[in-house]
Amino acid sequence: MSEITITKTGTRPAAAASVGERLDRMPITPVHRRLTAVVGVGLLFDTFENNLSGTVSKVLQNDFAFGATTLKLVLASAFIGQFIGSLVLGRVADRYGRRRAFLINLALYSGFSLLGAFSPNATWLIVTRFLAGIGIGAEQSLSDIYLADVLPASKRGRYTAWAYTIAFCGVPAVGFAALWLVPLSPLGIDGWRWLFIAGSLGSAVVWILRRRLIESPRWLAAVGRREEAERLVAAMEAEIPAAARTTTATAPAPAPVPAAEGPVADGPAPEKPRLSSVFRAPFRRRTIMLWLVCVLSVVGYYGFGSLAPQILAAKGYGIVAGLGYTALSFLGYPIGSALSLPVIDRVERKVLVALSAGAMVLTGLGFAYAGSPPLLVLSGFGYTLASNVFANVSHVYMAEQYPTAIRAAASGLAYSLSKLSAAALPFALLPVLDSYGAGPLFGVIAAAMSLLAVTVLVLGERTTGESVDRPSS
Repeated sequence: MSEITITKTGTRPAAAASVGERLDRMPITPVHRRLTAVVGVGLLFDTFENNLSGTVSKVLQNDFAFGATTLKLVLASAFIGQFIGSLVLGRVADRYGRRRAFLINLALYSGFSLLGAFSPNATWLIVTRFLAGIGIGAEQSLSDIYLADVLPASKRGRYTAWAYTIAFCGVPAVGFAALWLVPLSPLGIDGWRWLFIAGSLGSAVVWILRRRLIESPRWLAAVGRREEAERLVAAMEAEIPAAARTTTATAPAPAPVPAAEGPVADGPAPEKPRLSSVFRAPFRRRTIMLWLVCVLSVVGYYGFGSLAPQILAAKGYGIVAGLGYTALSFLGYPIGSALSLPVIDRVERKVLVALSAGAMVLTGLGFAYAGSPPLLVLSGFGYTLASNVFANVSHVYMAEQYPTAIRAAASGLAYSLSKLSAAALPFALLPVLDSYGAGPLFGVIAAAMSLLAVTVLVLGERTTGESVDRPSS
Protein backbone atom coordinates (compact mmCIF):
# COMPACT_ATOMS: atom_id res chain seq x y z
CA MET A 1 0.00 0.00 0.00
CA SER A 2 1.24 3.51 -0.78
CA GLU A 3 2.44 5.71 2.04
CA ILE A 4 -0.35 7.85 3.54
CA THR A 5 0.17 11.43 4.68
CA ILE A 6 -2.17 13.83 6.43
CA THR A 7 -2.54 17.19 4.72
CA LYS A 8 -4.92 20.13 4.88
CA THR A 9 -6.96 18.57 2.11
CA GLY A 10 -7.48 15.25 3.82
CA THR A 11 -5.86 11.83 3.71
CA ARG A 12 -4.11 10.88 0.50
CA PRO A 13 -1.20 8.82 -0.81
CA ALA A 14 2.04 10.69 -1.19
CA ALA A 15 4.01 11.61 -4.31
CA ALA A 16 2.89 9.97 -7.56
CA ALA A 17 -0.17 8.31 -6.04
CA SER A 18 -1.34 11.70 -4.78
CA VAL A 19 -1.21 13.03 -8.34
CA GLY A 20 -3.74 10.45 -9.50
CA GLU A 21 -5.94 10.93 -6.46
CA ARG A 22 -5.96 14.71 -6.82
CA LEU A 23 -6.84 14.39 -10.52
CA ASP A 24 -9.68 12.00 -9.71
CA ARG A 25 -11.10 14.31 -7.01
CA MET A 26 -11.16 17.42 -9.18
CA PRO A 27 -14.30 18.93 -10.60
CA ILE A 28 -14.15 19.76 -14.30
CA THR A 29 -11.98 22.83 -14.84
CA PRO A 30 -11.37 25.07 -17.87
CA VAL A 31 -8.17 23.10 -18.47
CA HIS A 32 -10.17 19.87 -18.79
CA ARG A 33 -12.54 21.50 -21.27
CA ARG A 34 -9.71 22.87 -23.40
CA LEU A 35 -7.90 19.54 -23.48
CA THR A 36 -11.10 17.70 -24.39
CA ALA A 37 -11.84 20.14 -27.22
CA VAL A 38 -8.33 19.91 -28.73
CA VAL A 39 -8.35 16.12 -28.53
CA GLY A 40 -11.85 16.04 -30.04
CA VAL A 41 -10.87 18.16 -33.04
CA GLY A 42 -7.89 15.89 -33.69
CA LEU A 43 -10.16 12.87 -33.53
CA LEU A 44 -12.48 14.57 -36.02
CA PHE A 45 -9.79 14.26 -38.68
CA ASP A 46 -9.16 10.67 -37.62
CA THR A 47 -12.80 9.79 -38.36
CA PHE A 48 -12.62 11.86 -41.56
CA GLU A 49 -9.59 9.79 -42.61
CA ASN A 50 -11.02 6.42 -41.64
CA ASN A 51 -14.15 6.97 -43.71
CA LEU A 52 -12.53 8.77 -46.63
CA SER A 53 -11.37 5.90 -48.82
CA GLY A 54 -14.57 3.91 -48.32
CA THR A 55 -16.80 6.91 -49.06
CA VAL A 56 -15.11 7.72 -52.38
CA SER A 57 -14.17 4.13 -53.26
CA LYS A 58 -16.49 3.91 -56.26
CA VAL A 59 -15.21 7.24 -57.59
CA LEU A 60 -11.59 6.14 -57.22
CA GLN A 61 -12.36 2.86 -58.93
CA ASN A 62 -13.83 4.70 -61.91
CA ASP A 63 -11.09 7.37 -62.12
CA PHE A 64 -8.17 4.95 -61.97
CA ALA A 65 -9.98 2.08 -63.71
CA PHE A 66 -8.61 -0.46 -61.26
CA GLY A 67 -10.06 -3.88 -60.57
CA ALA A 68 -11.42 -5.56 -57.47
CA THR A 69 -7.99 -6.52 -56.06
CA THR A 70 -6.63 -2.98 -56.36
CA LEU A 71 -9.80 -1.63 -54.73
CA LYS A 72 -9.22 -3.92 -51.76
CA LEU A 73 -5.62 -2.73 -51.50
CA VAL A 74 -6.70 0.92 -51.56
CA LEU A 75 -9.24 0.27 -48.80
CA ALA A 76 -6.80 -1.81 -46.76
CA SER A 77 -3.61 0.24 -47.17
CA ALA A 78 -4.44 2.95 -44.63
CA PHE A 79 -5.45 0.36 -42.04
CA ILE A 80 -2.22 -1.61 -42.53
CA GLY A 81 -0.34 1.64 -41.87
CA GLN A 82 -2.50 2.24 -38.82
CA PHE A 83 -1.60 -1.22 -37.51
CA ILE A 84 2.07 -0.22 -37.54
CA GLY A 85 1.36 3.26 -36.15
CA SER A 86 -0.65 1.86 -33.24
CA LEU A 87 2.22 -0.42 -32.25
CA VAL A 88 5.05 2.09 -32.62
CA LEU A 89 3.47 5.30 -31.36
CA GLY A 90 1.96 3.61 -28.31
CA ARG A 91 5.51 2.71 -27.23
CA VAL A 92 6.62 6.28 -27.99
CA ALA A 93 3.84 7.64 -25.78
CA ASP A 94 4.86 5.49 -22.80
CA ARG A 95 8.56 6.24 -23.20
CA TYR A 96 8.67 9.87 -24.38
CA GLY A 97 5.27 11.23 -23.40
CA ARG A 98 1.71 11.52 -24.66
CA ARG A 99 2.16 15.03 -26.05
CA ARG A 100 5.20 14.14 -28.19
CA ALA A 101 3.45 11.11 -29.66
CA PHE A 102 0.45 13.32 -30.53
CA LEU A 103 2.67 15.70 -32.50
CA ILE A 104 4.45 12.90 -34.39
CA ASN A 105 1.29 11.14 -35.49
CA LEU A 106 -0.41 14.28 -36.81
CA ALA A 107 2.69 15.45 -38.68
CA LEU A 108 2.92 12.12 -40.50
CA TYR A 109 -0.77 12.06 -41.37
CA SER A 110 -0.89 15.65 -42.60
CA GLY A 111 2.12 15.34 -44.86
CA PHE A 112 1.30 12.03 -46.53
CA SER A 113 -2.41 12.77 -46.90
CA LEU A 114 -1.47 15.90 -48.84
CA LEU A 115 0.82 13.84 -51.08
CA GLY A 116 -2.02 11.37 -51.60
CA ALA A 117 -4.21 14.13 -52.98
CA PHE A 118 -1.91 14.37 -56.01
CA SER A 119 -1.74 10.63 -56.74
CA PRO A 120 -1.17 10.03 -60.47
CA ASN A 121 -2.01 6.34 -60.21
CA ALA A 122 -3.30 3.64 -57.88
CA THR A 123 0.18 2.63 -56.68
CA TRP A 124 0.98 6.16 -55.46
CA LEU A 125 -2.41 6.32 -53.75
CA ILE A 126 -1.89 2.99 -51.98
CA VAL A 127 1.59 3.96 -50.75
CA THR A 128 0.58 7.40 -49.48
CA ARG A 129 -2.54 6.00 -47.79
CA PHE A 130 -0.32 3.45 -46.06
CA LEU A 131 2.15 6.11 -44.85
CA ALA A 132 -0.62 8.48 -43.76
CA GLY A 133 -2.11 5.55 -41.87
CA ILE A 134 1.07 5.15 -39.82
CA GLY A 135 0.53 8.69 -38.59
CA ILE A 136 -3.15 8.42 -37.83
CA GLY A 137 -2.93 4.86 -36.48
CA ALA A 138 -2.39 5.79 -32.85
CA GLU A 139 -4.76 8.77 -32.79
CA GLN A 140 -7.65 7.02 -31.07
CA SER A 141 -5.60 5.04 -28.56
CA LEU A 142 -3.47 8.10 -27.70
CA SER A 143 -6.58 10.22 -27.26
CA ASP A 144 -8.26 7.61 -25.07
CA ILE A 145 -5.32 7.10 -22.75
CA TYR A 146 -4.56 10.84 -22.55
CA LEU A 147 -8.13 11.65 -21.51
CA ALA A 148 -8.13 8.70 -19.09
CA ASP A 149 -4.93 10.15 -17.58
CA VAL A 150 -6.16 13.71 -17.04
CA LEU A 151 -9.94 13.52 -16.48
CA PRO A 152 -11.48 12.94 -13.02
CA ALA A 153 -12.90 9.46 -12.49
CA SER A 154 -16.53 10.53 -12.11
CA LYS A 155 -16.52 12.54 -15.37
CA ARG A 156 -14.10 10.47 -17.47
CA GLY A 157 -16.77 8.80 -19.57
CA ARG A 158 -18.84 11.93 -20.21
CA TYR A 159 -15.94 14.12 -21.33
CA THR A 160 -14.36 11.41 -23.44
CA ALA A 161 -17.78 11.08 -25.07
CA TRP A 162 -17.77 14.84 -25.68
CA ALA A 163 -14.42 14.50 -27.47
CA TYR A 164 -15.86 11.77 -29.69
CA THR A 165 -19.05 13.74 -30.30
CA ILE A 166 -16.85 16.44 -31.82
CA ALA A 167 -14.90 13.75 -33.64
CA PHE A 168 -17.83 12.00 -35.24
CA CYS A 169 -18.96 15.17 -36.94
CA GLY A 170 -16.15 14.19 -39.33
CA VAL A 171 -18.13 11.21 -40.64
CA PRO A 172 -21.13 13.08 -42.08
CA ALA A 173 -18.67 15.84 -43.00
CA VAL A 174 -16.81 13.52 -45.36
CA GLY A 175 -20.11 12.13 -46.66
CA PHE A 176 -21.62 15.52 -47.52
CA ALA A 177 -18.28 16.91 -48.71
CA ALA A 178 -17.99 13.97 -51.10
CA LEU A 179 -21.57 14.48 -52.28
CA TRP A 180 -20.75 18.13 -53.01
CA LEU A 181 -17.21 17.86 -54.39
CA VAL A 182 -17.11 14.57 -56.29
CA PRO A 183 -19.17 15.82 -59.27
CA LEU A 184 -17.01 19.00 -59.45
CA SER A 185 -13.43 19.92 -60.33
CA PRO A 186 -12.62 23.19 -58.47
CA LEU A 187 -9.58 24.92 -60.01
CA GLY A 188 -9.31 21.99 -62.40
CA ILE A 189 -8.56 19.55 -59.55
CA ASP A 190 -10.76 16.47 -59.11
CA GLY A 191 -13.26 16.81 -56.28
CA TRP A 192 -12.05 13.69 -54.45
CA ARG A 193 -8.53 15.16 -54.33
CA TRP A 194 -9.90 18.20 -52.47
CA LEU A 195 -11.17 15.83 -49.77
CA PHE A 196 -7.63 14.59 -49.15
CA ILE A 197 -6.34 18.18 -49.13
CA ALA A 198 -8.99 19.22 -46.61
CA GLY A 199 -8.04 16.40 -44.25
CA SER A 200 -4.36 17.25 -44.52
CA LEU A 201 -4.72 20.99 -43.91
CA GLY A 202 -7.17 20.45 -41.05
CA SER A 203 -4.80 18.10 -39.25
CA ALA A 204 -1.97 20.63 -39.73
CA VAL A 205 -4.06 23.19 -37.82
CA VAL A 206 -4.68 20.65 -35.05
CA TRP A 207 -0.91 20.03 -34.85
CA ILE A 208 -0.43 23.70 -34.02
CA LEU A 209 -3.15 23.53 -31.35
CA ARG A 210 -1.65 20.40 -29.81
CA ARG A 211 1.70 22.07 -29.23
CA ARG A 212 -0.07 23.79 -26.33
CA LEU A 213 -1.28 20.57 -24.69
CA ILE A 214 0.06 19.84 -21.23
CA GLU A 215 1.82 16.55 -20.65
CA SER A 216 -0.12 13.92 -18.69
CA PRO A 217 0.62 14.41 -14.96
CA ARG A 218 0.01 10.70 -14.35
CA TRP A 219 2.62 9.82 -16.97
CA LEU A 220 5.11 12.31 -15.54
CA ALA A 221 4.64 10.79 -12.08
CA ALA A 222 4.92 7.25 -13.43
CA VAL A 223 8.33 7.99 -15.03
CA GLY A 224 9.66 9.75 -11.93
CA ARG A 225 9.18 13.38 -12.99
CA ARG A 226 7.14 14.06 -9.87
CA GLU A 227 7.88 17.75 -9.43
CA GLU A 228 6.61 18.51 -12.94
CA ALA A 229 3.52 16.43 -12.29
CA GLU A 230 2.83 18.24 -9.02
CA ARG A 231 3.23 21.64 -10.70
CA LEU A 232 0.75 20.75 -13.45
CA VAL A 233 -1.82 19.41 -11.00
CA ALA A 234 -1.40 22.50 -8.80
CA ALA A 235 -2.01 24.72 -11.85
CA MET A 236 -5.18 22.76 -12.65
CA GLU A 237 -6.33 23.03 -9.03
CA ALA A 238 -5.76 26.79 -9.14
CA GLU A 239 -8.53 27.01 -11.77
CA ILE A 240 -11.07 25.36 -9.45
CA PRO A 241 -13.60 27.96 -8.19
CA ALA A 242 -13.14 28.73 -4.49
CA ALA A 243 -16.62 27.40 -3.65
CA ALA A 244 -15.74 24.04 -5.15
CA ARG A 245 -12.37 23.61 -3.44
CA THR A 246 -13.77 22.56 -0.08
CA THR A 247 -15.92 19.95 -1.75
CA THR A 248 -12.95 18.71 -3.71
CA ALA A 249 -10.78 18.46 -0.60
CA THR A 250 -13.32 16.45 1.38
CA ALA A 251 -14.75 14.30 -1.41
CA PRO A 252 -14.06 10.58 -1.07
CA ALA A 253 -11.33 9.50 -3.44
CA PRO A 254 -11.05 6.26 -5.37
CA ALA A 255 -8.88 3.56 -3.85
CA PRO A 256 -5.20 4.59 -3.64
CA VAL A 257 -2.71 3.11 -6.04
CA PRO A 258 -1.02 -0.05 -4.76
CA ALA A 259 2.76 -0.03 -4.78
CA ALA A 260 2.88 -2.33 -7.79
CA GLU A 261 1.14 0.22 -9.99
CA GLY A 262 2.87 3.48 -9.19
CA PRO A 263 5.94 4.97 -7.53
CA VAL A 264 5.81 6.16 -3.94
CA ALA A 265 7.46 9.02 -2.12
CA ASP A 266 10.05 7.20 -0.03
CA GLY A 267 12.00 3.97 -0.21
CA PRO A 268 13.08 2.05 -3.28
CA ALA A 269 11.02 2.56 -6.42
CA PRO A 270 8.74 -0.41 -7.12
CA GLU A 271 9.29 -2.44 -10.23
CA LYS A 272 7.33 -0.91 -13.08
CA PRO A 273 5.08 -3.18 -15.10
CA ARG A 274 6.43 -4.13 -18.52
CA LEU A 275 4.43 -4.54 -21.69
CA SER A 276 4.82 -8.31 -21.34
CA SER A 277 2.71 -8.01 -18.17
CA VAL A 278 -0.43 -7.95 -20.32
CA PHE A 279 0.02 -11.69 -20.91
CA ARG A 280 0.25 -12.53 -17.20
CA ALA A 281 -2.07 -12.27 -14.22
CA PRO A 282 -3.71 -9.98 -13.26
CA PHE A 283 -3.96 -8.51 -16.79
CA ARG A 284 -4.30 -11.69 -18.87
CA ARG A 285 -8.10 -11.80 -18.66
CA ARG A 286 -8.39 -8.11 -19.55
CA THR A 287 -6.07 -8.62 -22.51
CA ILE A 288 -8.07 -11.54 -23.90
CA MET A 289 -11.28 -9.54 -23.58
CA LEU A 290 -9.77 -6.40 -25.09
CA TRP A 291 -8.18 -8.16 -28.06
CA LEU A 292 -11.40 -9.97 -28.94
CA VAL A 293 -13.35 -6.71 -28.68
CA CYS A 294 -10.85 -4.89 -30.92
CA VAL A 295 -10.96 -7.55 -33.63
CA LEU A 296 -14.74 -8.04 -33.59
CA SER A 297 -15.79 -4.40 -33.20
CA VAL A 298 -14.10 -3.47 -36.47
CA VAL A 299 -16.34 -5.91 -38.35
CA GLY A 300 -19.40 -4.06 -37.12
CA TYR A 301 -18.11 -0.51 -37.04
CA TYR A 302 -15.89 -0.15 -40.11
CA GLY A 303 -17.74 -2.91 -41.95
CA PHE A 304 -20.59 -0.46 -42.40
CA GLY A 305 -18.65 2.80 -42.70
CA SER A 306 -16.20 1.45 -45.29
CA LEU A 307 -18.60 -0.65 -47.34
CA ALA A 308 -21.87 1.33 -47.30
CA PRO A 309 -21.32 2.79 -50.82
CA GLN A 310 -20.45 -0.68 -52.12
CA ILE A 311 -23.58 -2.15 -50.51
CA LEU A 312 -25.76 0.56 -52.06
CA ALA A 313 -24.11 -0.01 -55.45
CA ALA A 314 -24.89 -3.73 -55.12
CA LYS A 315 -28.50 -2.77 -54.48
CA GLY A 316 -28.56 -0.91 -57.80
CA TYR A 317 -28.13 2.72 -56.71
CA GLY A 318 -25.84 5.03 -58.72
CA ILE A 319 -22.79 6.82 -57.36
CA VAL A 320 -24.47 10.16 -56.59
CA ALA A 321 -27.59 8.57 -55.07
CA GLY A 322 -25.41 6.18 -53.05
CA LEU A 323 -23.31 9.05 -51.72
CA GLY A 324 -26.48 10.94 -50.76
CA TYR A 325 -27.99 8.00 -48.86
CA THR A 326 -24.62 7.30 -47.21
CA ALA A 327 -24.28 10.93 -46.09
CA LEU A 328 -27.78 10.91 -44.57
CA SER A 329 -27.08 7.63 -42.79
CA PHE A 330 -23.82 9.05 -41.44
CA LEU A 331 -25.75 11.75 -39.55
CA GLY A 332 -26.35 9.10 -36.91
CA TYR A 333 -22.67 9.14 -35.94
CA PRO A 334 -22.53 12.51 -34.11
CA ILE A 335 -26.12 12.17 -32.87
CA GLY A 336 -25.45 8.73 -31.39
CA SER A 337 -22.29 10.06 -29.81
CA ALA A 338 -24.26 12.91 -28.22
CA LEU A 339 -26.90 10.47 -26.94
CA SER A 340 -24.21 8.59 -25.02
CA LEU A 341 -23.37 11.67 -22.91
CA PRO A 342 -26.08 11.36 -20.22
CA VAL A 343 -25.69 7.58 -19.76
CA ILE A 344 -22.01 6.76 -20.19
CA ASP A 345 -21.09 7.47 -16.54
CA ARG A 346 -24.37 6.10 -15.13
CA VAL A 347 -24.61 2.70 -16.81
CA GLU A 348 -21.86 0.16 -16.20
CA ARG A 349 -19.54 0.28 -19.21
CA LYS A 350 -19.59 -3.40 -20.15
CA VAL A 351 -23.39 -3.52 -20.03
CA LEU A 352 -23.67 -0.47 -22.30
CA VAL A 353 -21.16 -2.03 -24.72
CA ALA A 354 -23.30 -5.17 -24.97
CA LEU A 355 -26.62 -3.30 -25.35
CA SER A 356 -25.35 -1.00 -28.10
CA ALA A 357 -23.77 -3.96 -29.94
CA GLY A 358 -27.20 -5.66 -29.87
CA ALA A 359 -28.81 -2.55 -31.35
CA MET A 360 -26.24 -2.62 -34.17
CA VAL A 361 -27.23 -6.20 -34.97
CA LEU A 362 -30.92 -5.31 -35.34
CA THR A 363 -30.51 -2.10 -37.35
CA GLY A 364 -27.79 -3.64 -39.54
CA LEU A 365 -30.07 -6.47 -40.61
CA GLY A 366 -32.75 -3.85 -41.28
CA PHE A 367 -30.35 -1.98 -43.59
CA ALA A 368 -29.46 -5.20 -45.42
CA TYR A 369 -33.06 -6.06 -46.24
CA ALA A 370 -34.49 -2.55 -46.69
CA GLY A 371 -36.27 -2.30 -50.03
CA SER A 372 -36.76 1.45 -50.40
CA PRO A 373 -34.63 4.60 -49.97
CA PRO A 374 -36.54 5.83 -46.86
CA LEU A 375 -36.06 2.48 -45.11
CA LEU A 376 -32.42 2.38 -46.18
CA VAL A 377 -31.72 5.83 -44.74
CA LEU A 378 -33.74 5.16 -41.57
CA SER A 379 -32.03 1.84 -40.81
CA GLY A 380 -28.62 3.20 -41.81
CA PHE A 381 -29.16 6.18 -39.51
CA GLY A 382 -30.21 3.81 -36.70
CA TYR A 383 -27.12 1.69 -37.27
CA THR A 384 -24.68 4.59 -37.13
CA LEU A 385 -26.48 6.02 -34.09
CA ALA A 386 -26.16 2.73 -32.17
CA SER A 387 -22.61 2.22 -33.37
CA ASN A 388 -21.47 5.51 -31.88
CA VAL A 389 -23.00 4.85 -28.51
CA PHE A 390 -21.02 1.61 -28.78
CA ALA A 391 -17.87 3.39 -29.97
CA ASN A 392 -17.85 5.99 -27.19
CA VAL A 393 -18.31 3.56 -24.33
CA SER A 394 -15.84 1.05 -25.79
CA HIS A 395 -13.17 3.74 -26.20
CA VAL A 396 -13.50 4.74 -22.55
CA TYR A 397 -13.63 1.12 -21.42
CA MET A 398 -10.51 0.14 -23.37
CA ALA A 399 -8.48 2.98 -21.83
CA GLU A 400 -9.37 1.85 -18.30
CA GLN A 401 -7.72 -1.58 -18.40
CA TYR A 402 -4.00 -1.01 -17.74
CA PRO A 403 -1.80 1.03 -15.35
CA THR A 404 -0.23 4.33 -16.42
CA ALA A 405 3.28 2.97 -17.05
CA ILE A 406 2.10 0.68 -19.87
CA ARG A 407 -1.29 2.16 -20.71
CA ALA A 408 -0.38 3.64 -24.09
CA ALA A 409 1.70 0.72 -25.35
CA ALA A 410 -0.76 -1.94 -24.10
CA SER A 411 -3.76 -0.07 -25.50
CA GLY A 412 -1.86 0.58 -28.74
CA LEU A 413 -1.16 -3.14 -29.03
CA ALA A 414 -4.87 -3.89 -28.72
CA TYR A 415 -5.78 -1.11 -31.14
CA SER A 416 -3.26 -2.43 -33.65
CA LEU A 417 -5.28 -5.63 -33.87
CA SER A 418 -8.35 -3.57 -34.76
CA LYS A 419 -6.39 -1.90 -37.56
CA LEU A 420 -5.19 -5.25 -38.85
CA SER A 421 -8.74 -6.53 -38.73
CA ALA A 422 -9.91 -3.43 -40.60
CA ALA A 423 -7.26 -4.00 -43.27
CA ALA A 424 -8.57 -7.54 -43.77
CA LEU A 425 -12.21 -6.41 -43.99
CA PRO A 426 -12.33 -5.66 -47.74
CA PHE A 427 -10.79 -9.05 -48.50
CA ALA A 428 -13.16 -10.85 -46.12
CA LEU A 429 -16.43 -8.98 -46.61
CA LEU A 430 -16.43 -7.79 -50.24
CA PRO A 431 -16.44 -11.39 -51.57
CA VAL A 432 -19.45 -12.14 -49.33
CA LEU A 433 -21.23 -9.07 -50.68
CA ASP A 434 -20.34 -9.87 -54.30
CA SER A 435 -21.29 -13.54 -54.08
CA TYR A 436 -24.22 -13.58 -51.68
CA GLY A 437 -25.54 -10.03 -51.25
CA ALA A 438 -26.15 -7.60 -48.40
CA GLY A 439 -28.21 -10.00 -46.24
CA PRO A 440 -25.47 -12.61 -45.68
CA LEU A 441 -22.91 -9.79 -45.32
CA PHE A 442 -24.82 -8.34 -42.39
CA GLY A 443 -25.34 -11.86 -41.08
CA VAL A 444 -21.54 -12.05 -40.67
CA ILE A 445 -21.51 -8.63 -39.00
CA ALA A 446 -24.37 -9.64 -36.68
CA ALA A 447 -22.53 -12.81 -35.62
CA ALA A 448 -19.37 -10.82 -34.83
CA MET A 449 -21.21 -8.22 -32.73
CA SER A 450 -23.16 -10.91 -30.86
CA LEU A 451 -19.93 -12.68 -29.94
CA LEU A 452 -18.45 -9.36 -28.84
CA ALA A 453 -21.36 -8.69 -26.48
CA VAL A 454 -20.99 -12.10 -24.85
CA THR A 455 -17.21 -11.63 -24.51
CA VAL A 456 -17.53 -8.32 -22.70
CA LEU A 457 -20.28 -9.54 -20.36
CA VAL A 458 -18.36 -12.70 -19.41
CA LEU A 459 -14.76 -11.46 -19.27
CA GLY A 460 -15.08 -7.72 -18.69
CA GLU A 461 -14.66 -6.02 -15.30
CA ARG A 462 -16.62 -3.12 -13.83
CA THR A 463 -14.89 0.23 -14.36
CA THR A 464 -17.54 2.97 -14.23
CA GLY A 465 -16.52 5.65 -11.72
CA GLU A 466 -13.35 3.77 -10.74
CA SER A 467 -9.86 5.28 -10.79
CA VAL A 468 -7.74 4.19 -13.75
CA ASP A 469 -5.14 3.39 -11.09
CA ARG A 470 -7.49 0.94 -9.37
CA PRO A 471 -5.95 -2.22 -7.94
CA SER A 472 -5.73 -5.10 -10.40
CA SER A 473 -7.87 -8.14 -9.78
